[in-house]
Amino acid sequence: MSMQKLNPNTIANQLEDAHQRTMALIDGLSSAQLMGPLLATVNPLLWEIGHAAYFYEYWVLRHHLHRPAIREDADRLYDSISIAHDDRWDLPLPELQQTLAYIQAVEDRVKDCLATGDDAQRDYLAQYAVFHHDMHNEAYTYTRQTLNYPGPGIGKAGHSILDAGDLRGDARIPGGTFMLGATPQDGFVFDNEKWAHRVEIEPFRIARAAVSNGDYLKFVQADAYSNQEYWDDEGWQWLRQAGLEHPVYWRQDADGWKIRQFDQWRSLPMNAALIHVSWYEARAYCRWAGRRLPTEAEWEVAAAAEPAADGQSLAAGKRRFPWGNEAPRPDQANLDGFALGTIDVGAHAAGDSAFGCRQMIGNVWEWTQDTFSPYPGFVPDMYQDYSRPLFGTTKVLRGGAWTTRARMIRNTWRTYYGPDRNDVFAGFRTCAL
Repeated sequence: MSMQKLNPNTIANQLEDAHQRTMALIDGLSSAQLMGPLLATVNPLLWEIGHAAYFYEYWVLRHHLHRPAIREDADRLYDSISIAHDDRWDLPLPELQQTLAYIQAVEDRVKDCLATGDDAQRDYLAQYAVFHHDMHNEAYTYTRQTLNYPGPGIGKAGHSILDAGDLRGDARIPGGTFMLGATPQDGFVFDNEKWAHRVEIEPFRIARAAVSNGDYLKFVQADAYSNQEYWDDEGWQWLRQAGLEHPVYWRQDADGWKIRQFDQWRSLPMNAALIHVSWYEARAYCRWAGRRLPTEAEWEVAAAAEPAADGQSLAAGKRRFPWGNEAPRPDQANLDGFALGTIDVGAHAAGDSAFGCRQMIGNVWEWTQDTFSPYPGFVPDMYQDYSRPLFGTTKVLRGGAWTTRARMIRNTWRTYYGPDRNDVFAGFRTCAL
């Protein structure tokens, strides 16, 4: 558990905010839409919102405080470990109003217990559950995109930055010793971030910005989706099975290239960050461009490290965020869903890292080269299936996306998806060979 004390009042407010985001993300959907089709990449929303509440109940109320179950059938309905993915459409799920009543009962009890006494373990578990809730809210958002549902009502005026333009060039990163990962002083962290360990970094050059739609369109127009030389064997097999000739949510018509955002087709914004591409597509682009993906250690160095006074090595410290240690401001990162999509890669200069890398937090999750693996001395947290089952089979992404909650993301955060996933909010930046 983290050494830094968590604030139960803050956690209670975060819980309420996460609940309101859930309500906005399911608002306007019919009963049929709340179930949706059986797909490998999404869950039935009616099941998933109940599961997120169950996670609070199971860990905070039942596991830690030994409270009785609110619903006797909750384990049979919402336990994601014991209920296979494809079986979730066949469960006797309560209707929406009953589900919402269960959610409210759970959340009210959790908030009540957070208001009473001093209990560090309770606070840790409740914070864990809030971030788990936030991750599911991000999943509800990409579910609406995957299923061609209308966009959610989570936008906020002033969060769309227009005409910020492109950003070219590489940042030169000196080599040196770097402590990769989190420390107990960082507050709440997940098991896969534990603990900071020494790595040696060779000097490298990394793009100041993520790949834009315009950058990637050149790759598409070079017929790279039909040229096997840019794809590794697994990627080529995936591409043939997917039948893609361009990113999954793109199309070309008489008016030019378009991108589907939820249920609306819009002109492709050329300077906006590329999103919804797989690791295979990222790797193929890099081969075509004569570049490569960064390792996750390189990514974290570019985001968190500072140059030493001589500029030829890395300073001893590291930053929590690219710009420093203060929580994200709206002018530093595209987070919290308010922009309803990616923005120009040249936006948010106030969020640059010490080396001039832009948008390393927010806009798009960024694929790295590495397969997700444990740090030295890894010990799973109480929720033992959070990280461990995904080691060795998924790829690491860093930095958060436009949908990610600002309260959750930081430079050491690691997420992970299979290399075939092009439905999630993922893009990438490149390194020089």
